[in-house]
Amino acid sequence: MIPESFVQDVLARVDIVDLIERHVPLKKGGANYSACCPFHNEKSPSFTVSPTKQFYHCFGCGAHGTAIGFLMEYAGVSFPDAIKELAQQVGLQVPEEDRPDPARQAQSQSLLEITARAARFYREQLKGSPKAIDYLKSRGLTGEIAARYGIGYAPEGWQGLRSVFGEQYEQPALVEGGLVITNDAGRRYDRFRDRVMFPIHDQRGNIIGFGGRVLGQGEPKYLNSPETPLFEKGRELYGLHQARQSIRESNTVVVTEGYMDVVALAQFGFGAAVATLGTATTATHIQKLFRQAERVVFCFDGDKAGRKAARRALEASIEHLADDRAVRFLFLSAEHDPDSYIREEGLIAFQRALNEATPLTDFLLRELRSDLDLSTAEGRARLVFEAKDWVPRMSAPILRAQTVRSLADLAEMDVAEVERALGMEPGKKGRPAPRRLERQSVVTLTRQLLRLLCARPELCVQVPEDVVLLIPDDTEREVLELLRERAQSGTVISLSALFESQADAGRRNLIADLLTTSDEEHVGEEDAADVFADTFRTLRRNAVDQEIKALTQRSAVGPLNSEEMRRLIELQQHKQTLKSGQKPPV
Repeated sequence: MIPESFVQDVLARVDIVDLIERHVPLKKGGANYSACCPFHNEKSPSFTVSPTKQFYHCFGCGAHGTAIGFLMEYAGVSFPDAIKELAQQVGLQVPEEDRPDPARQAQSQSLLEITARAARFYREQLKGSPKAIDYLKSRGLTGEIAARYGIGYAPEGWQGLRSVFGEQYEQPALVEGGLVITNDAGRRYDRFRDRVMFPIHDQRGNIIGFGGRVLGQGEPKYLNSPETPLFEKGRELYGLHQARQSIRESNTVVVTEGYMDVVALAQFGFGAAVATLGTATTATHIQKLFRQAERVVFCFDGDKAGRKAARRALEASIEHLADDRAVRFLFLSAEHDPDSYIREEGLIAFQRALNEATPLTDFLLRELRSDLDLSTAEGRARLVFEAKDWVPRMSAPILRAQTVRSLADLAEMDVAEVERALGMEPGKKGRPAPRRLERQSVVTLTRQLLRLLCARPELCVQVPEDVVLLIPDDTEREVLELLRERAQSGTVISLSALFESQADAGRRNLIADLLTTSDEEHVGEEDAADVFADTFRTLRRNAVDQEIKALTQRSAVGPLNSEEMRRLIELQQHKQTLKSGQKPPV
């Protein structure tokens, strides 16, 4: 784990305006900067950057965060990688225990240089290979699209790469990078021979591996780089580096099964496609995709293999859903894959098919009922039984509730009965889904207090402990406790750093709301004491009123015992003291 103190230090030194302006043109307006949001397609600017709070927020799509969050979302990098990149920019070193091993860093850099040299060699070889060029032309590809994806050709010879690396060909690095194989006799030869080569990039544009499509009848038809220190199939997606801009513009990403699907879709005008790399869709893939777009469409062949791949994608997706995200499945007819479909039917027909793709819940219920006879009680019971492995794991609460309702209709049961059968108590909250920040139309008294404290953090030490305990909302109380504790310890309160230190989604969303709204609380120093006194008095009065109400309702059921009666009289007396501005001992 990277220490929180180091994260705070990085955020204190990074200027978020400078960082974002390298990627998005910002316009000064008052205290803040604005732009069209880089995370969704819009014509009027709703993306704001605050230099004082070191925070960005889009009032259109809800995207928000610190410099760290911007790098993660815009460049698609992980939290540790974002920290390391920002630290390097401001001249800081990640603490020793969290820094990669220098030898491993050197190895990775060496392998990146090797794969880059190999990619240049393959591109040069393509220019001199009529059969490889003819193959690409037969698939409808132009030189422009081949250059965009860096497509090349690995020649037929056993040691074609020796002409590039010379004596280095015998070094272990080429084997470690997956470019060369050593047989049992110790003889080396190129892994890729007589294949059209598709470089695989990470999200920074580095080439980390290759996929090769055989020319002719050889097997396997497609050959990928093996797992290497640079390349993990379960983490990477082919074409994501090239597709990022199109994905942002459409807020949609299409996941296909092959390199040619991605390249052909781009050739015919659809640039928001990626492909898995010879492996099933993983949870890491899903998380990476949802960092890029809110709508993910899996486009597979309609055969048995395609259905199997779709079910694995469903399995990977179900715990990463949110009510503002969509996962759909598009199954093409037996004679088509995405490559052939868009070539024959065209871009408009493909986009229409995407819009008509099957929603995740429909696909799930269709899969669950596929071999069942729902005209029988046994079939309906089996349906609910099979759903136990799926529905409770859905991370989007509203979508999960709708799925339970649909399941209840199919099973001819009440919703509550289905929830109990699934091990979900009626009304029980499931795992919280990631959610987008929303502006509240009605601002609670506690929220007003928090906004005031964020605008005037020096006042946090003045919040009495008993007031903190009276906050009814758990998340608001926890954030108020954090602000108060930091103020009492003498720590400078940085809301952006506090935001990054929180793992809980609820606290992060609340802090983000405070960062975007605290300017609304314009309270001068002279008025702060009166505002605080009024707020604290109201919170205490509300707590007294609530307890009085509870005891009164209890008395309607039956006589209060002596202790309850004593407490009721005490509370009524305390309520009177509030009118004179005194603090009630409750």
